Amino acid sequence: MSSVGIIANPASGKDIRRLVALGSVFGNQEKVNIVRRILVGLDRCGVDHIYFMPDVFGIAWHAVDGLGRANKHIADRVTILEMRIDNEAADSTRAATMMRELGVSCFVTLGGDGTNRVVAKGSGEVPIVPVSTGTNNVLPYMMEGTIAGLAAGFVAVHPEAKQQVAYRSKRLDVYKNGELVDAALVDVAVVHGTTNVGARAVWEPEMLRQVVVTRAQPETTGMSALVGFYRPVSHQAPEGMSVWLNPAADLQVTAPLAPGVIVTVGIEKAQQLKIGEVVSVGTGPGILALDGEREVPLGAADAAEVRLSAEGPWVVDVHRALSYAVKIGAFSRDGDHR
Repeated sequence: MSSVGIIANPASGKDIRRLVALGSVFGNQEKVNIVRRILVGLDRCGVDHIYFMPDVFGIAWHAVDGLGRANKHIADRVTILEMRIDNEAADSTRAATMMRELGVSCFVTLGGDGTNRVVAKGSGEVPIVPVSTGTNNVLPYMMEGTIAGLAAGFVAVHPEAKQQVAYRSKRLDVYKNGELVDAALVDVAVVHGTTNVGARAVWEPEMLRQVVVTRAQPETTGMSALVGFYRPVSHQAPEGMSVWLNPAADLQVTAPLAPGVIVTVGIEKAQQLKIGEVVSVGTGPGILALDGEREVPLGAADAAEVRLSAEGPWVVDVHRALSYAVKIGAFSRDGDHR
């Protein structure tokens, strides 16, 4: 039986960058609407069961409750997980782990890079269709929910197609004093001089000392864009990049740090990283921001390193998935079967 897990982050699209930048607000009612359209797509693909992560807003409940008469039958295939909710990032990791153990063939996430980072801790080998509802969205796609549902539904019903329609993303393993403490999917940034997590998002370029990336594209915003506007790195390339920042450096690069916020930073030096290579990200005091969010504090006596890994989560290329589905006739039938 085919099944899909849906993890919608109720906190995505609402962080401090709405105050210090021009980020759009992604309300939970809009997420409910997106989820409804995802459900319709999953249904049309013949997905047998759909699991939801519960949340304090009740995104799953509202989405199912408002399906309308034509799609009311979908509710019979929906299960909202019975699990503790702490309204923290760890909720998504626990939900992903539970869904994987229940045998889902595909995940759909609603959130930004941070949401997908924590889901990836529990997703294992199950591919993810990441729908963008966050702020800095390098890994997730901005796409219509109906299309996301059709892509995820195809992958769930045809798990044998994973190698053709998904790619294995890279990952940055973060070590503190020699111990693996966390991981990022897009970037690790060194924020100098403070160990206070405070507002988790990072928006002060003058505090940045180093950025390590798995990918860097000039059509995105965020930490990785500081690298992408200097030397792009493809998500498929078997390499990453580390750059050291210094306001007084001769090389000055202008890039969008957040929606509506364009900054100029000095790049002192850069180093290409191959898979398996390790780069030092210095000693404290400071804090490491993972995929745009402050996560790992470094005291004065702490040292940290980052290792580029090829073992990140599987991510569905929606264009590739639907093109392949059309190629094999997944959405077609001839006149003899009408």
